[in-house]
Amino acid sequence: MESILKNRPALAAEIERVAEVAGYLWQKGWAERNGGNITVNITEHIDDEIRSMPALSEVFAIGTTLPHLKGCYFYCKGTNMRMRDLARRPMENGSVIRILDDCASYVIIADAVVKPTSELPAHLSVHDYLIGKGSPYKASVHTHPIELVAMSHNARFLEKDVATHLLWSMIPETKAFCPRGLGIVPYKLPGSVELADATIAELADYDVVMWEKHGVFAVDCDVMQAFDQIDVLNKSALIYIAAKSMGFEPEGMSDEQMREMSVAFNLPK
Repeated sequence: MESILKNRPALAAEIERVAEVAGYLWQKGWAERNGGNITVNITEHIDDEIRSMPALSEVFAIGTTLPHLKGCYFYCKGTNMRMRDLARRPMENGSVIRILDDCASYVIIADAVVKPTSELPAHLSVHDYLIGKGSPYKASVHTHPIELVAMSHNARFLEKDVATHLLWSMIPETKAFCPRGLGIVPYKLPGSVELADATIAELADYDVVMWEKHGVFAVDCDVMQAFDQIDVLNKSALIYIAAKSMGFEPEGMSDEQMREMSVAFNLPK
């Protein structure tokens, strides 16, 4: 069977970006074993031939009804698959799924029957929310950045916008490239409806959300931009931790310096 990517350069490029990001997550130590997930809305790259493709799998229930996903297609990392393997062979470690007309179930259509992550309901719920609000965001990334997760073990950083302000103050680029900051979700069972609902609530104000003692969840227009936001936030966390390990509390940029930068680069205040 030919790959769904054959003779579809735009779709192939989208999946290549996913594979590239998966490699970065593994190299950084943010994707141990099968940790982390990536889901991308690829509906814009779907043609009539793909729409007519038969299902390779049985019908799977999502577990909830998501009305904005009717007719949508997603590339999803497979359950129990490793990011390091996805980086080399994305269509063997992930699959393309079609959301059925009931908006409550899906089938796998390519390239093989690789069932998506167990956190698929949470990821799809986020995509349903994004489409419903008219967002251009197509990609969601969940990963375990070491320094950000470490910070989530301190109750002070779980207070609203405390971590955001500190991370913005470590280096100017952080606010420039992650202007909405870091939302916080107190610990909830991984893969649960409660975690999905709490994440969606935070996405009203943030593009990156910290899951206490677990990891982060980011959304953006494509998978590389979602990764970039996590990367710059974790760089700031690294700077903070490096300063602390040298025996001092970093003073960070002042509020006036951050206001000056916000004005200069037309960023949110």
